[in-house]
Amino acid sequence: MLPTGLKDNQLSRSNSQKVHPQPMEDLMNQNPEAVEALIAKIFTNISSLKSAYIQLQTGHNPYDPERIQAADRLVISELKNLSDLKHLYRENYPKPTCASPQDSRLAAEIQEQQSLLKTYEVMVKKFQSEIQNKDSEILQLQQQIEDAHQKRTKLEKNLKLRGLSTKDSEASGEENGFIPVDLTPELFISAVEAAFKAIHDFSKPLINMMKAAGWDLDAAADSIEPNVVYTKRAHKKYAFESHICQRMFSGFQQDSFGIESDITTISREGFFHQFLVLREMDPLDMIGQNSDSTFGKFCGSKYLVVVHPKMEASFFGNLDQRNYITGGGHPRTPFYQAFLKLAKSIWLLHLLAYSFDPNVKIFQVKRGDEFAEVYMESIVKNLILDGSDEKPKVGLMVMPGFWIGGTVIQSRVYLSGVKVTE
Repeated sequence: MLPTGLKDNQLSRSNSQKVHPQPMEDLMNQNPEAVEALIAKIFTNISSLKSAYIQLQTGHNPYDPERIQAADRLVISELKNLSDLKHLYRENYPKPTCASPQDSRLAAEIQEQQSLLKTYEVMVKKFQSEIQNKDSEILQLQQQIEDAHQKRTKLEKNLKLRGLSTKDSEASGEENGFIPVDLTPELFISAVEAAFKAIHDFSKPLINMMKAAGWDLDAAADSIEPNVVYTKRAHKKYAFESHICQRMFSGFQQDSFGIESDITTISREGFFHQFLVLREMDPLDMIGQNSDSTFGKFCGSKYLVVVHPKMEASFFGNLDQRNYITGGGHPRTPFYQAFLKLAKSIWLLHLLAYSFDPNVKIFQVKRGDEFAEVYMESIVKNLILDGSDEKPKVGLMVMPGFWIGGTVIQSRVYLSGVKVTE
């Protein structure tokens, strides 16, 4: 405690001269442990603030909105902690009452606020720069969207020329009408396998209906290709598969598949786009949207050459279905729907063949040609070759072959008079 007289003298002098805050040495002498703890907290807070600011900077490169927001909250929290420490200091060590405008503590506060203001100005400029960059990116993305929209419009126009609905494009599940599938030889080979399987699958109900109608299957097979020596009677089924194949692939070498149409020249991209769209659709839905489309005409014309009138009359007792198809209709009978699956597989193979540059070329082998393993594959396995110089001869071509670039996809043939192991 100061003597009363001395204390009064100090108060009287405070009215006529400047009073400064207590020096740090005096504060340390009064409560050194508290001051040391306060300083330690300040240093810790500054280190945390520095770390938070670094996190805020790293959140902008690469740009990560969530990380920026989290770092921003952390910076604000650390600034608040620093402000709390400042208030704690002022509460425990209040400045003397002084009305002088040159008070050093007030000057320090002003300087502190000015520093914070400069920091905020720098951050605002930085954020404005980032906003400008994002605006530029948005403009670029908008331009890309516009380009994609124009490309889609062009593709939809091609689809309309082919007699297909624009809804087909939307059914593909992609915004611009494409499914992410690469145009590769492997994709074409898989389409060849699908077409071959479709021919085999359709031959089954065809043969069963012939049996049910009382047809002589041996005579029917011989009428398709006479004098073929079959190793087994069951192998005569390949004659019917050959019949289906020959008629379904007729016109394959033409870009229009031999179907009359008002379409203009279709680009390779247009062919591939149609392949991607139609491969996921039900064939009945494909022609249901536009029965007079090119694909619809293809189905009707191929049915009329694959299924003979006599055959159909024996199946159904009349030609009503045939007449309906001749008139441009597409019946929903199970037999015709089975045929549509076959037609779709051949149609897709044709679209895919014309998607390549250069186009995939089809080749066929004739009855009596010598068997050449480079270009042909026997549909019957486990052949017994006698080792003679005479090579086996082709009896039936069950599936044509293809040239795709420098790759040969073998034609599948039935060899006449060749024995097989049991």
